[in-house]
Amino acid sequence: MNIADPSIPSLVNLNWLQIFLFGVYPYVALTIAIIGTWVRFDLSQYSWKAGSTQMLRTKNMRLASNLFHVGIIVVLLGHLFGMLTPHFLYDRLISVGHKQILAVVVGGIAGIFCWIGLVMLMWRRFTDDRISNTSSFSDKLVLVLLFIQLNLGLASIFTSVQHLDGLTMLNLAGWAQDITILRPWHAAARIEQTGLIYQLHMALGITLVMIFPFTRLIHIISAPIWYFGRRYQIVRQKRSQ
Repeated sequence: MNIADPSIPSLVNLNWLQIFLFGVYPYVALTIAIIGTWVRFDLSQYSWKAGSTQMLRTKNMRLASNLFHVGIIVVLLGHLFGMLTPHFLYDRLISVGHKQILAVVVGGIAGIFCWIGLVMLMWRRFTDDRISNTSSFSDKLVLVLLFIQLNLGLASIFTSVQHLDGLTMLNLAGWAQDITILRPWHAAARIEQTGLIYQLHMALGITLVMIFPFTRLIHIISAPIWYFGRRYQIVRQKRSQ
């Protein structure tokens, strides 16, 4: 399959599972995520948060949280712009091969930061009795899934450095863009030329999108953008008699 060919490629080399996972499942997951987010906001706004455990144990909490959040924000932004930016928009600025090297270096560093922070957070969550007993099943499940996903992403770096021509990266970006513009069969066919490590990474990423509204991940879209436009808060001190 020639990735530069705008025609819809053949699905003959794909099995039914690949067609479902990479052509149908993304829309199923996104639909569940949107409806689930709306239902949770409508029925359970007080649960729209990520419960903090800092008051239960402060040791290494700030370091772990900062490493994890800085790392994962860089990784997510890299995926967002790297996969959804059409090739022709950056073709004159940077080659596909150089873009792949940039993604490997920046993503690798950010991924290591995120991995260290996530391991520290998991250690707190699973080994501290007070934190573990006050954590829900979904709190622990999300950490485990993120850990698996992060390890798949870091492992894919070793595959990526073996072919720095950027063709696999273009196929993955093409898959995301085809899904965005509602060409599921075209998107699924691109998976034919990607390795198993990438397919596992993509499938788990889609699953994380699906479970997003039912877990603590919901706090990602809870940024208080209204904060700067609100009125000043009046604080009165009680004078001692």
